[in-house]
Amino acid sequence: MATKQFSLRIDTAVLEELDRQARETGKSRSALAERYIAEGVRLEEHPGIYFRETASGDRRAALVGTRLDVFQVLATVRAEENSIEGAAEYFGKPASKIRDAVRYAAAYPAEIEETAEREAAYAERAYAAWLAEQELLAR
Repeated sequence: MATKQFSLRIDTAVLEELDRQARETGKSRSALAERYIAEGVRLEEHPGIYFRETASGDRRAALVGTRLDVFQVLATVRAEENSIEGAAEYFGKPASKIRDAVRYAAAYPAEIEETAEREAAYAERAYAAWLAEQELLAR
């Protein structure tokens, strides 16, 4: 990905908070600032979406007011024969919330597909580990 240099002036207290978070997370100030700007731009465009951090440290787009990741909502829409209303009924959420997730997925399809692939790989590893445990316990 191509990058460009960008400089700005920010309040000292904001910079100190950014530095504190950089120290605590082990990430660079620049990496955090870029993430915050990128997520902020996306939040402005998609107010029904928020970003949450998973146990593995990944950041994922999720549906506001839920813990549903956008990739999960999209998978459910697809499973419901591409029906937003069907997915809304399945989740017990208004169709407008499901549509928020679909719009975000349409705007950032590569991100959503990558998240879905990572989750599928994780689920396969977890299942294999469970099977190994069951085999060990059956002896």
